[in-house]
Amino acid sequence: MRIVIKIGTSTLTDKNGILNIPYIDSFAKEIALLKKEKNVDIIIVSSGAIRAGLSYMGLTKKPKLLRQKQAFASIGQPLIMQAYRQAFKPLNLMVSQMLLTRYDFDDRQRYINIRSSLNELLLMKNVIPIINENDTISVDEINFGDNDTLSAVVAASVQADMLFILTDVDGLYDGIPYKSNIIRQITKITDELLEIASPNSSSGKGTGGMKTKLMAAKIAASSGVTTFITNGSKLDLIYDAVDGKQIGTCILPNKKLQSRKSWIAFGKKPKGFVVIDANATVAVRNKNKSLLASGIISSGGNFNRGDTISVMVLDPIEKQNIEVARGLSNYNRQDLNKIIGKSSQEIKKEFPSMLCEEVIHRDNLVVIK
Repeated sequence: MRIVIKIGTSTLTDKNGILNIPYIDSFAKEIALLKKEKNVDIIIVSSGAIRAGLSYMGLTKKPKLLRQKQAFASIGQPLIMQAYRQAFKPLNLMVSQMLLTRYDFDDRQRYINIRSSLNELLLMKNVIPIINENDTISVDEINFGDNDTLSAVVAASVQADMLFILTDVDGLYDGIPYKSNIIRQITKITDELLEIASPNSSSGKGTGGMKTKLMAAKIAASSGVTTFITNGSKLDLIYDAVDGKQIGTCILPNKKLQSRKSWIAFGKKPKGFVVIDANATVAVRNKNKSLLASGIISSGGNFNRGDTISVMVLDPIEKQNIEVARGLSNYNRQDLNKIIGKSSQEIKKEFPSMLCEEVIHRDNLVVIK
């Protein structure tokens, strides 16, 4: 079995923002127990670099400027790795570090290299790979924004069986946390569920709230990974889940995309979008057809050939565009705008030099809703 565990800032640090060393020691012991008794391969996606840097410098207020966040992440990252290394060493386990950005997943070859490196590390049974977003160099264009999403993309890339998103509550509640019921099992993440989830971190320390966790679980579910959102302070719950017991909120996988399509859907960041008509929507969503120019109403963004673009449709009730698919565009936006709404025959007649009939070939198209 292969699992990915995402541990959040609120779980990794105490109320003063200082690294919680006793907790990290207990966490390491739980990991060692899982490896020894269940023979589980484990990858950790760890938050906390910025917070650890702040506390080390004697500060408490979270910085707002990007350059400040990058600086504190640079200070905090080695502190976190030192804490993990010291916790795992008495257990005869070593740690490795991998710092990633969205750009690393955006490029297909780099994506494959990440996957290969992680698979090789997992073959070393006494090594625990620890991943964090490379906050020191990340900017808006290349960052994930939260480690929930990063953990889901990692879980998809290594074809994990389970993803654990550890937080400071017991799961997704159907109302106010601890004053309502936990939703124990989710078979499909709907708009209604996303409305229930809070958009912000409950602790104020991290970057992702429950909604972010559900969106991450949606990525994992589409890649055949079962996700658990649960309380990180109750470490034995990970063991229980691996043992087949119900814990926290469990989001079941609904399908399993091929590795390449999983990368198209979730590894690459969309650079633009197209809005399609009703006929094209049926062809793409229900008939596994390629997207043709004749079915496109409009486009947006700044994309080139080979970039991922979102395929949108107009929701007649909400009166806004919703994303239904993603794919690799055969055109840059400038060329695409020349042929929007035109039939294949018209394109061949007016633009004989155009590359191909399909704007997105069905082999490069992934339905996500």
